[in-house]
Amino acid sequence: MSTLEPGDARGGINALQDQMGQSIIGQRDVIDRLVIGLLANGNLLIEGLPGLAKTRAIKAMAKNLDAEFSRIQFTPDLLPSDVTGTEVYHQTAEGGDFRFDPGPIFANIVLADEINRAPAKVQAALLEAMEERQVTVAGATHKMEPLFIVMATQNPIEQEGTYSLPEAQMDRFLMHVTIDYPPVEDEVEVIRLVRAEEKASHGGSTKPEAPPAIPQDIVFEARRQIGAIHVSDAIERYMADLVYATRTPKVLSEDLARWIEVGASPRATLALDKCGRAHAWLNGRDYVDPIDVRAVAHDVFRHRLALSYEAQGDGVAANTVIDEMLKLVALP
Repeated sequence: MSTLEPGDARGGINALQDQMGQSIIGQRDVIDRLVIGLLANGNLLIEGLPGLAKTRAIKAMAKNLDAEFSRIQFTPDLLPSDVTGTEVYHQTAEGGDFRFDPGPIFANIVLADEINRAPAKVQAALLEAMEERQVTVAGATHKMEPLFIVMATQNPIEQEGTYSLPEAQMDRFLMHVTIDYPPVEDEVEVIRLVRAEEKASHGGSTKPEAPPAIPQDIVFEARRQIGAIHVSDAIERYMADLVYATRTPKVLSEDLARWIEVGASPRATLALDKCGRAHAWLNGRDYVDPIDVRAVAHDVFRHRLALSYEAQGDGVAANTVIDEMLKLVALP
């Protein structure tokens, strides 16, 4: 890995965000969350209604990085070996032997499209790769690349033919990012962007030259710098207090006690720390501020809180619970 000047990493990541923004209109927050996930070395779950550019956003990141991209379309008939790869018998002059043929999970950026459309056995095939950064097939362990991230998408309203992700797998996602409808002004820009792309693809206009891909060394250098971001004792306690509040909600309010069935695991604390430091770095700070923790709190907690039947019956969403929690937990 080459040695980079401190400014190179920040300039490279800013260029990545800008290049992604040229393909994704009106979803700047989503772009920032994807980049935070990349810098924090964590897997992301992206949820949104059909047509809101979930897949396009992930492809835009992969296209602008010097990285191998793989897309897995999850379907009910998918098998674990379709994801991880399998041992295949190869005939040779000496007779023959079994060799491992890697599956699509062996890439730098893996798009698990509509992850909740595959059964639990296939979803479980991702667990080892997401957590341990390795895959074991036929007793042999195969390591993933140093740059490896799973970005999974799911549709929140489609129920037929879907399989809800178990809590153990949900917890392995660093953040749960949601995509909403763009404002009407941005939707006009989407029309113009797609029209221009169609025109260029049919030779009606000169296709602009693609900018150079951001090298992986930029990401690794950015991660090194983020690792050096200062986190004070007070901020560490604030992050721990937020997570602890999900486990003892009655201390804060009766409403939270009624809404939260099961609190967040220690992975939530670690995720707040990683994402908070990445958010601070992206905003040019060499220390974590409460603003950074609160900025990523919804994405970190959204999939880690098990809400009670009473909350679901009253239509109380996870975002509402997190809003109330942030209001009640004392700032450092």
